[in-house]
Amino acid sequence: MSERNVALPATDGSTDPHLWLEDITGEEALAWVRNRNARAEGELDTDGEVTALAAELKQILDSPASIPHVRRRGDHLYNFWTDAEHPRGLWRRTTPESFRTEEPQWEVLIDVDALNVAEGEDWVWHGASVLRPAEGEPWRHVIVDLSHGGSDADVSREFDLVEKRFVSPEEGGFHRPEAKGSLSWVDRDTVLVANDFGPGTLSSSGYPLQVRRWRRGTALEDAELVYTAEPSDMQAAAWHDDAPGFERDWVYRIRAFYDDDLLLLDPDGGTTLIDVPADCQAHPHRDLLLLSPRSEFEIDGVRLPAGSLAVAPLASFLPGWEGEGPRVRVLFTPNETTSIADWFPTRDLIVVVAQEDVRTYLTVFVPDGDGWREQRIHRDLPGTVQAIPSDSAINDVVQVVASGFLQPPTLYLTDLSPMLAGEPPSALEELKAEPSHFDASGLRVSQHFASSDDGTRVPYFQIGPEQPRPAEESPTLLQGYGGFEISLTPHYGALSGKAWLERGGTLVVANIRGGGEYGPAWHQAALKQHRYRAYQDFAAVARDLVARGVTTRERLACQGGSNGGLLTGNMLTTYPGLFGAVVIQVPLLDMRRYTKLLAGASWIAEYGDPETSDWDFIRTFSPYHLLDETVDYPAVLITTSTRDDRVHPGHARKMAAALEGLGANVRYWENIEGGHGGAADNAQAARMNALIWTFLDHTIGG
Repeated sequence: MSERNVALPATDGSTDPHLWLEDITGEEALAWVRNRNARAEGELDTDGEVTALAAELKQILDSPASIPHVRRRGDHLYNFWTDAEHPRGLWRRTTPESFRTEEPQWEVLIDVDALNVAEGEDWVWHGASVLRPAEGEPWRHVIVDLSHGGSDADVSREFDLVEKRFVSPEEGGFHRPEAKGSLSWVDRDTVLVANDFGPGTLSSSGYPLQVRRWRRGTALEDAELVYTAEPSDMQAAAWHDDAPGFERDWVYRIRAFYDDDLLLLDPDGGTTLIDVPADCQAHPHRDLLLLSPRSEFEIDGVRLPAGSLAVAPLASFLPGWEGEGPRVRVLFTPNETTSIADWFPTRDLIVVVAQEDVRTYLTVFVPDGDGWREQRIHRDLPGTVQAIPSDSAINDVVQVVASGFLQPPTLYLTDLSPMLAGEPPSALEELKAEPSHFDASGLRVSQHFASSDDGTRVPYFQIGPEQPRPAEESPTLLQGYGGFEISLTPHYGALSGKAWLERGGTLVVANIRGGGEYGPAWHQAALKQHRYRAYQDFAAVARDLVARGVTTRERLACQGGSNGGLLTGNMLTTYPGLFGAVVIQVPLLDMRRYTKLLAGASWIAEYGDPETSDWDFIRTFSPYHLLDETVDYPAVLITTSTRDDRVHPGHARKMAAALEGLGANVRYWENIEGGHGGAADNAQAARMNALIWTFLDHTIGG
């Protein structure tokens, strides 16, 4: 316990005694951070247990047996890989034939660690995009994105695949300076760029509002302006569709989360709006337009339910269409227990990863005359299914990954093109299987349902001993997120398995409202003034675990990051009596000022605007303003990253300082690098996770 020095913000947000901690790299603030880091490390690593566990976890993260996930471009499969010798990673490629062998022969293209040494930088890989060449030309031109320390802001640099080197600006190479922006190839001498072009060109969230067409050999500031979003918008983005025969340039005008327009860039410099509701996702593919609405609407008398997937001729949304009858066909319609987890087109087909009570399956829509027929495929796939197209512009090949809480991932390949002729898809070809990283013997997975305060049925998964111990001897960790329509599906957690399950702990994953487990309605039920429902759902799962005799309040902890950090912050302040410990990671906590901090203004559609009357309900879920000196809070660990330029580290810093002032049992740890993920490499990720699991062992385990 620290000494009491009560300094809390005013409950109405009018005063903030810890505002100085928002100075991210200020000398005084960083001194405070270093002091807390040393205190947390000293307390938790007294006997070297954090260091020992971090070494185990890093060994898992660096494992050469992990599946190298690949994307096909031309005759090669590209992969980004990290291991003990290459903590910042290698961008490399191999052939499909070599990838099928036990030890593929990889050609290293970029060694990020070596690049950092050569340039004296702290680059973290953000990705690469390869230009599809004209017929007969080599795959050569690449845009590589790199960030300092893992921040969202990054730079884009041109790379030559033939000469295997970066192309400098002096040689005419494209180079986008650091910002939250993007480059997209149009052709070998042209890119679409969204970036910071000076005053008035960024949104209040720090994202670009301008899109320009930039030609090789010209200055970035002279690039042709092709689109400008409104100052009140969140972002403008652009990309070039390179499907052969269907090449087009597109712009997204993003007003807010769940509110955007798709526009076609016309040859004359104008734009054509794809006229669908702003909360309907519109995706062009070859001669088709795929539509996925978040709210129900009608086109030509055809009803598109919320959470459905529909398809139409793209030409029917462009000038000059003279077709008759309904343009749109609904492919997938959700019900009370089913929803879409993901969808994408291949060259000729449309693949849907659907979920029923948070259990996934694959279904494919095949063109059939004037309509489409549906066919479920590979029904015997175990666990949770994820899928990505090999190259949707030119083939119908799909990579499938199957995994589960206790089942390591297995990577398969399947060709769906036989379905066009009424035949089944090719048999699943197993390409890679990851070994187990922890002992799963004696463990089992079960699904349960809790009843929330309003009677809503809330699913959750429980992973733990097949022969459970008495509740008072059963440390249990409850995880959740509950926001932005993100689903928490069963996945293989190698680190949690090694550090928690293998040591006798029980892990629980709650599928609360605010997520996407049951489609848009499940998410919308916890938006803005209804946010409390997500927290009620999570609390209901916590109570159900105790009522079922799984654990006790003293042995129960909760954990969440980002929006999940807001969730666990509210568990701490609103439901402190339900938990023995709380872990809060890269969190939002000060909801009075969140729109003024980094990307916060972009989340108004999720939480509301505290500068308006919305503050009346936002204050009810702003943990920083709900702290009460009369409450005895459970043990707390708060973690964040100095480099997080999405969720400001000030949220975590100020909450920790306020809790310290109350004399609460709190410790704080901030990684100097890492961005919103909290870690920039495997060593940092291992250390951060080891601190968390050791904290849990000290508080509810043992």
